[in-house]
Amino acid sequence: MARLSVFGSGYVGLVAGVCFAEHNNHVICVDVDLERVEMLKRGECPIFEPGLTELLKKVIARGNIEFTADAEYAIKKSDIHFICVGTPTNQIDDSADLSYVFEVAKTIGKYMQEYSIIVDKSTVPVGTGQKVNDIILEQLNLRGVSVQFDVVSNPEFLREGSSVKDFIYPDRVVIGCADEKAALVMKHLYEPMTRNGNPIIVTKKLESAELIKYGANAFLANKISFVNELANLCEAVGADIREVTRGMGTDSRISPQFIYPGPGYGGSCFPKDTKALSITGKKYGVDMNHVNITINSNEAQKLWCAKKIGVHYNGNLNGKVIGVWGLAFKANTDDMRDSSAIVVIKYLLENGAIVKVYDPEAMKNARNIFGDSVQYCSSRECVLENSDALVVLTEWLDFRMPDYLTLRKFVLGLRDKVIFDFRNLYAMYKDDLRSDEIQWYGVGIVQ
Repeated sequence: MARLSVFGSGYVGLVAGVCFAEHNNHVICVDVDLERVEMLKRGECPIFEPGLTELLKKVIARGNIEFTADAEYAIKKSDIHFICVGTPTNQIDDSADLSYVFEVAKTIGKYMQEYSIIVDKSTVPVGTGQKVNDIILEQLNLRGVSVQFDVVSNPEFLREGSSVKDFIYPDRVVIGCADEKAALVMKHLYEPMTRNGNPIIVTKKLESAELIKYGANAFLANKISFVNELANLCEAVGADIREVTRGMGTDSRISPQFIYPGPGYGGSCFPKDTKALSITGKKYGVDMNHVNITINSNEAQKLWCAKKIGVHYNGNLNGKVIGVWGLAFKANTDDMRDSSAIVVIKYLLENGAIVKVYDPEAMKNARNIFGDSVQYCSSRECVLENSDALVVLTEWLDFRMPDYLTLRKFVLGLRDKVIFDFRNLYAMYKDDLRSDEIQWYGVGIVQ
């Protein structure tokens, strides 16, 4: 049984802590938010993530996990310390804000008493591992003690909405570590989760592991932005993006993953990581042209969707009642960070529309963003009442329809009989919709 401390109980830290505890390690989760700590002690999950609450209660009942705000206690009781705090985008220059990471490193150096492994699991730019090493060493020198330690880069590859499954059954585990002893400890820690044959990749350079994470996210973000641009071209020339991506996706060099058009990517990873990678390039004198184009293209796609609504109404949205299904940046999460819904709804409000919204999980976060500027509905049906049009922005199962008659029943009451389906959920029904004189707009598919 390994003794772990996990600093930060957000998406990454809480999932990591609970999943490690599920595999019979003893985990102490540390957070500065006392209210969150007390919630977690009661088995209440502060974030929505499928399967996490059930697993949390299970490992609490087993006694495999603790929650505390006492960092000293956690450090002295553990010998592997995971740094899982946030690295938000710095609003001044788009770089990653590493202040929380460095504060944890300083705290570890202040209280560490025996050989320890310090694991950077937060998404951090190249060079952060070395800085963490230097900060800990500085604290040890201030204390006048000599304690051996190793810093490891172990980036996470979790997808919100399926992070528990992703952690327990990872595609791969990446461990950046120059020391063979520390690498072996980390391999043993992850061995129960890689028995399906998926690899544990050990890099001798911390920098290589750090860059694997950013490279993967930037590449996937690029695929999304590219297919959205291609979808817009499909509409212009009369092609169907579904046929195009089906033909592209059969090429093994491309694959069908991440080539579905939509209103642009959002969330806690892609927007932040692409910006941080671009800034890292500038720092080292390398032009990250593809990354910069991806960032700009994605923001343009969000606005393209918003303007599509305006074009339909000939630029006159004043007084129009627009219902919105979906606020989270994708289904199965309550996360609205950089969600396309923010751009679309702000555009509608700025142009005089009245906006009604519903999301199965993101309503609380929406209130923090929009305040009283929109009407919050308790159901998908409520959104449609006395509305002129419907906008679909998130692909929740709740918004999918088993057949056309069900969809027809929902939308015939719209005063203008128009749907802006930016997830192409109802593309299969577009001919039926047209026959009922319902206007349907998708992405990459001519009406």
